[in-house]
Amino acid sequence: MTTNKNAISVFALGGLHEIGKNMYAIETERDIIVIDCGNKFPDESLLGIDLIIPDMSYLQERKDKIKGIIVTHGHEDHIGGVPYFLKQFNVPVYATNFTLGLIELKLREHKILRESELVKIDASSNITLGDTSIEFFRVNHSIPDCLGIVFHTPEGKIVHTGDFKFDLTPANNEHSDIHKMAEIGKQGVLLLLSESTNAERPGATPSEKMVGENVVEAFMKAERKVILSTFASNINRVQQVVEAAKKTNRRLALLGRSMVNVVDVAIKRGYLDVPDDMLIEQDQIHELPPEKVAILCTGSQGEPLAALSRLSTGNFRGVEILPDDTVIFAAGPIPGNEKAVTKIIDNLYSLRANVIYGSGSSSGMHVSGHGYQEDLKMMLTLMQPAYFIPIHGELRMLHHHRMLAESVGIDPDNTFIMGNGDVVDIENSSARQTRRLPAGNTYVDGMGIGDVGDIVLRDRKQLSEDGMLVTVLTMSKSEKRLISNPDTVTRGFVYVRDAEELLKDVNRIIARAVSDVQAKNNRSQWSAIKQEIKKAVGQYIFKHTKRKPMILPIIIEV
Repeated sequence: MTTNKNAISVFALGGLHEIGKNMYAIETERDIIVIDCGNKFPDESLLGIDLIIPDMSYLQERKDKIKGIIVTHGHEDHIGGVPYFLKQFNVPVYATNFTLGLIELKLREHKILRESELVKIDASSNITLGDTSIEFFRVNHSIPDCLGIVFHTPEGKIVHTGDFKFDLTPANNEHSDIHKMAEIGKQGVLLLLSESTNAERPGATPSEKMVGENVVEAFMKAERKVILSTFASNINRVQQVVEAAKKTNRRLALLGRSMVNVVDVAIKRGYLDVPDDMLIEQDQIHELPPEKVAILCTGSQGEPLAALSRLSTGNFRGVEILPDDTVIFAAGPIPGNEKAVTKIIDNLYSLRANVIYGSGSSSGMHVSGHGYQEDLKMMLTLMQPAYFIPIHGELRMLHHHRMLAESVGIDPDNTFIMGNGDVVDIENSSARQTRRLPAGNTYVDGMGIGDVGDIVLRDRKQLSEDGMLVTVLTMSKSEKRLISNPDTVTRGFVYVRDAEELLKDVNRIIARAVSDVQAKNNRSQWSAIKQEIKKAVGQYIFKHTKRKPMILPIIIEV
């Protein structure tokens, strides 16, 4: 921070150069206001990791300044890290009705709901956190109750769009508040933070209503069961499935814990209208004729334990996909998930199901919730910011968004392409990017948060690729010598019965390494012995197998 009491700092701890774990903050001399705290899921290189959340060490050092966290909407990449955030910072959470419902599910699971302060807001709310007054505006996205945020600071207005698109015929009739956005822009916006997910895609995002029409058509054509998989949080899509089931006189079963939980929240909070007799339990599916059944399930991203994946391999107890059943993917694969989704599609074809997949016009079963280039340009035109930070996207997306901003008249020198930890300081209504904060990933592995780092991941990678070799040496405590031959065990390296000679040679090398160390030092040094064993055995194994297993010498004194 600068010495100017009115100066503002804006930074991201997640969501830049990546899709996921969004976390942004605005800092003044006395206050910090956090926007979103999401997670992202690990790729196959992060062995054993369950979730990735932002590194919050900078906030931890300034925890007394944090006045609250505002959540723009209920997607995992915006709320997935909230329970971990609240365990460190017990501050109020401000979110809309539906978003709070999803957050409550997480806080209950983490057993911190009772001590958490949840404050409901909507597009007409006005709140004050510290010295900053804040208002909101409605945006349209693929989940209900999404907000953009306006921060009224002494330096000027700072606007965060949240995730958005401009759907002029939204399925839930909740239109983006374009008039309010225009009025905000007319009053003057100093800095705009706007999402960049689809900055590479020309045109305007298709309307969600197109999907509803195609879902109804597919339901009418289906001769047997219909199984449709989509994001549980896409309540507008779920409502359209309900309408299609109603028009084709089908009962609807929900499979997958997240689908059941989110639909329950949506019904209780008034975001989903389901006829009283439509929903059936899993064990009732086989009691009805197949042409009278529809199944709504999780697993559109190829998650191995999700309902659709288990259905595709015949491992979902009590429910099976039979020839001529219709399976619909009503979601596009997130980048990185294509291979897993393709595997499920192949499995479904092997079951002789009719499979409808592919995003956009190829199937008509999915449209993005993120604005294409024309949507992004419209937001820029409405807000007319003096300065611009493209957020929520990989590096190429941020650069494309910068070019879009330039095309609508924003000075390219006033656009900041930032990474996580980069800071834009605003003083006397002038913004500059000059410094960095600590930022990165925190890995969640089971109950452990942040205790798995690069060294542990490197060891896991080595174990997964070449296995391990453990050698146990029994040594005399008084005479400092080997009492018996080394006992060597391997896991994931070689099959012992096929490598008896190799392991005999390894044991001889180990015994020789112990003798060499003792001869050099004229006394026994356990650390030196272990190092020499690792070196000698590693060289021998690589020469004969071209593998590098993890070598663990264990010395037992008797």
